[in-house]
Amino acid sequence: QVQLSESGGGFVQPGESLTISCVSSIRPRANHCLGWFRTVRGQGREGVATLYTENGRLIRTDYADSVKGRFSFSLDAANKRLSLQMDNLKPEDSGTYYCAAAYRNWVCGPYEREFDYFGQGIEVAVSS
Repeated sequence: QVQLSESGGGFVQPGESLTISCVSSIRPRANHCLGWFRTVRGQGREGVATLYTENGRLIRTDYADSVKGRFSFSLDAANKRLSLQMDNLKPEDSGTYYCAAAYRNWVCGPYEREFDYFGQGIEVAVSS
């Protein structure tokens, strides 16, 4: 079982920045995927950014087209704290954001089915 706990959500105006974080209990040396998903207006979870690590090394990071160039997904040196830096936020970025994890030996796609564990979610609201 992997525990995930998000923090840092809130309300911002369009064009502003916000960073959300998540503490993970995943074994950092095991091959695994980590990700950020969001739900918007009651829809299913959309993959925002995902990464894959092998033996503690970051192999690959991917972003949804809608956030490329604006969002940055990072992992601390201990591979325990995930952060999503969100710049130039838009109203359509509003929603509930979830961090996610899975033990895998391959790169995960931005699909809910490829992740086994999700945090409780945190709200991000972008409005003028």
